[in-house]
Parts: sequence; C-alpha cells; structure tokens
Amino acid sequence: MDIDLQTPDEVDITPLPFSTSPNIPSPPGNYSPHRSQHTPLIIDNGSTNLRWGFSSFSEPQYGPNIVTKYRERKTNYPLMLFGDAVEVESVAKSQAKTPWEGDVLFNFDALENALDYAFVQLGIDTPKVDHPVLMTERLCSPVHSRALTSELMFEQYSVPSLAYCVDGIMSFYQNNQSTGESFISDGLVISFSTASTSIIPVLNGKGILSHAKRIPWGASQATDYLLKLIQMKYPNFPTRVSVTQANWMFRTFCSVSPDYISLLRSFEDPSILRSHQKTIQFPFLMNPTSLFGGATGNGDEKTEEELARITERRKEQGRKLQEIAAKNRMEKLQQKESDLMYLTSLRDNYSSSASKREWDRKLKAEGFDDEEMFEETLRKLEADVKKGKKKEREKEGGIAAGDGDDVDEPMEEPSFPLVDIPDADLDPSSLAEKKKQKLLKAGYEARLRARKEREAKAIKDREEKAERDKQRETEERLDFEAREADLEGWAKKLKGEQEALMTRIKDRMKRRAAMNDRKSAAKQERMKNIANLAAGDERMPGNSGKGNTEDMFGADDADWAIYRKIVREGFDCPFNSTATLSSDEEEDLAQLQQVEQKLLTYDPTFTTQHTHASIISQRSALLNAFRPVYEEGDGAGNNRIHLTTERWRVCEAWFSPSIAGVDSAGLGEVIQNILSKFSEEEKGRLVKNIFLTGSPSQIPGIAPRLYSTLRPLLPPEMPINIEQAEDPVLDAWKGMASFARTKEQFRMAGMTKSEYEEMGAERLKRWWGSNWNGGF
Repeated sequence: MDIDLQTPDEVDITPLPFSTSPNIPSPPGNYSPHRSQHTPLIIDNGSTNLRWGFSSFSEPQYGPNIVTKYRERKTNYPLMLFGDAVEVESVAKSQAKTPWEGDVLFNFDALENALDYAFVQLGIDTPKVDHPVLMTERLCSPVHSRALTSELMFEQYSVPSLAYCVDGIMSFYQNNQSTGESFISDGLVISFSTASTSIIPVLNGKGILSHAKRIPWGASQATDYLLKLIQMKYPNFPTRVSVTQANWMFRTFCSVSPDYISLLRSFEDPSILRSHQKTIQFPFLMNPTSLFGGATGNGDEKTEEELARITERRKEQGRKLQEIAAKNRMEKLQQKESDLMYLTSLRDNYSSSASKREWDRKLKAEGFDDEEMFEETLRKLEADVKKGKKKEREKEGGIAAGDGDDVDEPMEEPSFPLVDIPDADLDPSSLAEKKKQKLLKAGYEARLRARKEREAKAIKDREEKAERDKQRETEERLDFEAREADLEGWAKKLKGEQEALMTRIKDRMKRRAAMNDRKSAAKQERMKNIANLAAGDERMPGNSGKGNTEDMFGADDADWAIYRKIVREGFDCPFNSTATLSSDEEEDLAQLQQVEQKLLTYDPTFTTQHTHASIISQRSALLNAFRPVYEEGDGAGNNRIHLTTERWRVCEAWFSPSIAGVDSAGLGEVIQNILSKFSEEEKGRLVKNIFLTGSPSQIPGIAPRLYSTLRPLLPPEMPINIEQAEDPVLDAWKGMASFARTKEQFRMAGMTKSEYEEMGAERLKRWWGSNWNGGF
C-alpha cells in the first residue's frame, strides 16, 4: 500500500529546548532587620519546589526540592548541592534525593539539608532559629511524617513555635480574604499538586476536612504516563526520552478536552488528526551526503548520470524480483504436482484394496476428516495444477489463452507384421525386428490409451463447463429476481457476504502476523509441537545410540499429523495450506471484488468508500497521521515525536483515572460524592465558588471541562462558578504570609515547645487551615 511520507514543510515543528545552565544562587540575605524580631518564617514544603521566606517578604525564595552530596574532585572537599546546583555534575545528579516519596514526606535527611540551605540563604547565623514557623503539609498527612518533622524543627532548630497548614486552603485564603475582616468565605478548593489532587470543601472560612477527598493522580503521574505512551508509540526511537523532557512536553502541549470521546471520534478523519498534532524535533546528526551533496550544496540534487544509474538499478532490481517471483511460482507448482501425485497414489493404493475402516483410518492419519474432504482437496489440487500449467504456457507464448488445451494431431495407425508370427518361423534378424515392433506397438497402444483418456477428459471438462455455465446462469437469474423483488434485502445479504469475506481476510493477516511474533501464543504452540515431535523422534527405537544419526521421521503416521499441524500454522502445509491457502485467498479476493462490483452497480447507498480497498486505505492514512513514516535516511524525520491523541489522553486521567490503570474515581465523581454530604443550601454555596489552585491547574481547558462535568450533576437553577488562583504557584505561600501577619490568630495556631514536649511530636493545634488528624 502507498504511504505518504511526511516532509518538513508539512508540519509545524517545535525544537526540543536545550538544557540551560543552573541558576547561580543569590548571596545570603541581610538578617539584621529580622534579628531578635521573631518575624514568622514561612515554609511551603512542596514535593517539586521548596519555597521559604519571612512573612514580611512580598514573594518567597524558592528552588527545586532536591539535594545531593558531592565531593569536589580537586580538593576532595565534600559539598552539599541543592536545587538547580544538582544539574552541575552528572554523578551527583544520579545520587540526588528528594524529601518526598510520592505524596508522603519520607526522607528527613534530605529535608534537613534543604532547610539548612533555606536558613543559610535567609542569612540566619544564630545557633537556633528563633522564629515561629508556619509550614505546609499534605492533606491527611501521616502522623509519623508530622512527628519526625516536628522533632526536626524543635530539637534540631529550636524554633519557639510551629504551626501546620494545608497549602490548598491557604491559597484559597489568599484569593478570598477581605482586609480587616474575619475569614468567612465559602467554596470548594481543588488543589492540583505533583503527586495527588485534593478536593476540600470550605464553609464559613473553615475547611471541612472530614468530607475532603484526595485523588492519587498529579503532575508526576501524568508525566510518567505520557512518557510510557511515547515509548509505546516509538519503541525504537533513536534518542532516549527523559522524564524532564516528557514533563516539558506535558506542560507545553497537553490540554483538557471538553468532550474527550467526541474529540476521538473526530480524529477518524486523518486530516483532522494531522491538524491537531504537535511535532517535537529532537537533536540529530545530519547525513554527510546532505552536507556535501553537489555544487549548490543541496544534497537532494543529482546529476543526469546519477539519475540514469538509479533508473537502471531499479530496472535491474525489478527484473530480479520478476525472476524470483517466477521461480517461486514454479516451485509452488511443482509442490502442488508432488502433492497431487502423492494423494492420487494414496487413493489408488488404499481405496480399492483396503477396507472402508482402514481407508477412513488412513484418511484421519493424513489429516482429513472424511473422504469428502479428501476428494475436495484432490479436485482443488487438480484445478490449481491445471491453471498453473496453463499460465506458464501462456507466459512462454506457446498458445493463446483458452486455445489448444484439448487439440491432438490425428494419429496414423502403424503396422507391426512380425508381432503375430511365431518365433519358430523367424530367423535371428527377424526375431530382433519382432522384438522392436513389440516395443513400438506397446508405445503406440499407450499413446492411444492416453489420447482416449484426454478425449474423455476433454468431453467431461466440456460437460462440467456447460454445467457450470448453466449453474451460473441459474444463479444470475435467481440473483436478478431477488434483486428485483427486494433490493434492500438483496443488498443487505451481499453486504453480509462482504463483511464475512473481509473478516476472513483480516483473520488470515492476523494469524500471519502472529506467526511472525515469537512471543505470540500461535508461535509458541508451533514451537511446542516441534519440540514434541523432536522428543518423540528421540524416543524411537534405535535412536539411543550416541552415533546413530538415522532419521526415523515418518515411521509412524502420527508424525505426519503433527507435521501437517506445524506447517499449517506456519502457512506452508503441502496438503491443506500452501496448496489451498493461496488459492483460497485469491478466491476470497475475487469473490469480494464480484460482490462489491454488484453492490456498486445496483445499490445506490454503497459507494467506493465502503469497498475493502478504500477501508484499508483509510486505516493506513489514519495510522500514518497518528505516526507519520519517514524515509530510512531522513535523520530529522526519524528523530521527531508526533503528539496526537496523547495530548488529551494524559489529562483525561484526572476525570477518568482508569484510562491510565489507576483504580480511583475521577474529579466529577469525587465532587459529586462530597456534595452529597451537604444540604442543598450549603451545596449551592460551595459550587458558587469552585477554586482551582496548584501548578497543574494552569493546564488549558481544565475549567470548561470541570463545568461540563458538574453541570449535569446539579440542579439547573444552581449556579456554578469556577475561579482560578491569581498565582497558582505562589499563592499558597502568600496566603501563609498574610495569615502570619495577623499575629494573634497566628500565635493561637502554633504549637509551642512546651506543648510539643507535653502532647507529643505527632500532635498539632487544630485551626481552620490545618489538618484534623492528631489535632488538639
């Protein structure tokens, strides 16, 4: 089939950005304004970025929440690298650690190193951190993680007080607080984070965490899912696609579709699919011939001599292919003749001399169900051999098609006068002549018998041809009457035949493809049969000797049954596969063509778009649009990744996690479950202010999709309003800083050192922005 090769001018290509050098950290800040002032210290401990700063800052300092130990090569001095500095050394990068394992704070050595860096950057040079701390933690954070964090803050850094809060609630506070008033806003907070998505209802300025839910799907899972889809789509991609590159593609090209199923249906049109694709060009090495291709520097331009050589080479290749095809055709014809001779001799030797039971047993051993199947195979072989010989004669130019099949020259009857004379009446020379005449007479009689058999066979063939013509005329008449009586029913019947034929052809292609895959069940079954056959051959008597190489295959009729099964699976059966499979396939295609021609002629609803060739072409065009095919020497094309359905499939997992193999409800179902816990009045207050925060909330289309998901679940008169955080990345830290500046409220939310020693490390003070588990 023809495949359109993509050219660079046909696609919008986005080059993969090169890795940038890490940012040089700013020098430590001036600590003097905050010394002995007990200015609250705000720490947003995210799994991707760590943000820190004093509450008086307008914006925090931040960096990737990752650390590694590194020993400088020249001085052998140990260093601790944080954030972007990890990218400096590849060895150090391979040993980097983050405080988080998924959505759980787990590695506290890395957390301590990250906090050390943060306090150094703030310029804190005192033996202890004499500042009250407000720190984030995940929704429903395990008390074990909180206990170790509290122990680190109080025992290592000696902070005077420590308060915990949920980042999503603090971002909601930043965007909904009123200056000088108590926080009494209502809303439904949807916080998108790296490893999860939290849904928290807020009423009267207080998070109702008993009804909050969390979905185990975040930006990191989406990135990993996109990377897996790319690896499945491009298993032999020349360049290794890293997680960082997949994350860039996810944040740059992925979006949420308002109706994912309708979008996929629209992609059945290859042109629409191609118009929505994004192409990423990875670095590649140019072919030297394209750099120095000719006088103009364009490697695609060729001289007339080169073009002539290429044309001649292609002609030579075409001739070789024709010779190979002719050789294969002759080998196949010879194989069919051999099979025909074997089956004919089998019938002559067994059918007349053996009993009915023995004949049936022999047929079973040869792989035939009954005598009717044997005769049908024999007739098919005879027809194939005759057709093959006729084609070969036509190709050789000996006769025209359909002529000279049964034409014999008239034979003149010779005389053999010495044959009937007794030997005693002949001299020695006459005896020798008599012997010669006997041989000539035997040859003449054999030729005469063969001629009579040919004539009888020609008469029989003419009778069969007349019978087939008569049967065809009857079928055409019945077909005409059925078509005239009920065109719709006639067309429906033919369409059913067309579907059955296309299914049969498709199944053959699937079986053939399965046999080419060594891991497929069909291929493994074939290898098992071969192993069983070999094992059976080893158990044959006389094969136990070390030097005995006698081949005993075929000594038992069961060997041939296994052999036929093996070669039938491999599409090379000498009796029921190669001899019949190819002809069966040709007959199916010819019959399919006849059926489609009738439908095209008489059924106005059946067009060329419904034919088998058109359907195959459409599928090929769709596959080519999904993953364009480039020429083997096209370095640029073979180093491109084409994102089509993956752009929306990855983000669809937030609403249908099962699409990515995650056993969880989607956003719509989780929100419906949460709202069912509230009264209609409270439900209306919540959906009137649906608040999206977190870096992944900036994915295009997520708000419209959320609205289209919730609208059918709520009463028509209940308004739905979806708002996004003004700064989804930093609003949580800014909200924490704003709350810390309230002083009295912040003081009441913190747990002091004495309360820590009395209550235990896993406890916290419960307030409107904190978790409830372990609170007092």
